[in-house]
Amino acid sequence: MKIALVGPTYPFRGGISHYTTLLYRHLRRRHAVDFFAFSRQYPRWLFPGTTDRDTSGAALREPGSQPVLDSLNPLSWFKVARMIAAGDYDVLIIPWWVAFWAPQFWTIARWTRRFSGTRVLFLCHNVVAHETSPLSAALTRSVLRQGDCFLVHSGTDEQNLQAIRPQAPVRRCFHPTYDVFDADMPQADDLRRQLGLSGRVLLFFGFVREYKGLKVLLQALPEVAAKMDVTLLVVGEFWKDKQDYLDEIARLGLSERVMIIDRYIPNEEVNAYFSSADLVVQPYLSATGSGVVQTAFGFGKPVVATRVGSLPEVISDGQTGYLVPPADPGALAAAILRFFEEERGAAFSAQILAEKERFSWDHLVAAIEELARSEP
Repeated sequence: MKIALVGPTYPFRGGISHYTTLLYRHLRRRHAVDFFAFSRQYPRWLFPGTTDRDTSGAALREPGSQPVLDSLNPLSWFKVARMIAAGDYDVLIIPWWVAFWAPQFWTIARWTRRFSGTRVLFLCHNVVAHETSPLSAALTRSVLRQGDCFLVHSGTDEQNLQAIRPQAPVRRCFHPTYDVFDADMPQADDLRRQLGLSGRVLLFFGFVREYKGLKVLLQALPEVAAKMDVTLLVVGEFWKDKQDYLDEIARLGLSERVMIIDRYIPNEEVNAYFSSADLVVQPYLSATGSGVVQTAFGFGKPVVATRVGSLPEVISDGQTGYLVPPADPGALAAAILRFFEEERGAAFSAQILAEKERFSWDHLVAAIEELARSEP
């Protein structure tokens, strides 16, 4: 097939950029792919982190992308749309995750459908954004109505999409595992010494936002700390309300038990943080999918998470991790304690390796191929 792909890649950072880059890498092994990448992503006032640029020394790159889509320049939207419409592609793949991209993607998808025979496939990371509004919901509906077919990563997203496009072809496929963060340094032992870590180590990784449930994990930690030597590593940028979390740590008497690394972690350091951890914890209050789980699985690390979104579909309860109800500190503490008291680490890691194939990029590429050939 001849495929057009739109989305972020280096020099932009983050999970969607990594995902789209790896998708491009795996698609082009079997198909002719043109990657229409971003030249500018978010305006500075809209991005709460330090920068949306990837400062990694070992940045994830794939040659051949064309940085032509400027989020703030409508002329570039039409330029990309015309290039795709004129390119005689079998399918156009557009990632969907947040309503900011509604005008740009609506323009490209609408033009493509009107002026070519190319099928438009939306790859939905989130059908409905984590923190939504009536306006963003309306924008989402208007954009997704321009799609011919859809790929989702969770049952929740499949239901949300069918409410918008009940007759459209939809395929659900697991979020593939991220297994590219294998830089040699710093190593886990070096990081443990550098940070002064001892005992068991829990890892909460990624941007800190309210829906990710860090406060629930903090509330669960005293019960765990009462029974064992444990440290919680909170690794990732705080987008807002950091003082609220610091106040909660102080109120719970956890200053010696919680270590915060408040910054975006470059690719070459991801290995060290995951390798240093005994257990990854994702106490989400709501979710659709999670790239952090797939990063953890890429390192063979078990995960304790909540029963929200696709997490119950990805984590095999009692085999590759544990699942607990959301917003329940007691249940979260019990699962963490059970993991360590029953010494489940080696068995869970072995099972993660055994299940690796079901999270392969080949499955995702096959699902895209099936959708591209499905009946309109």
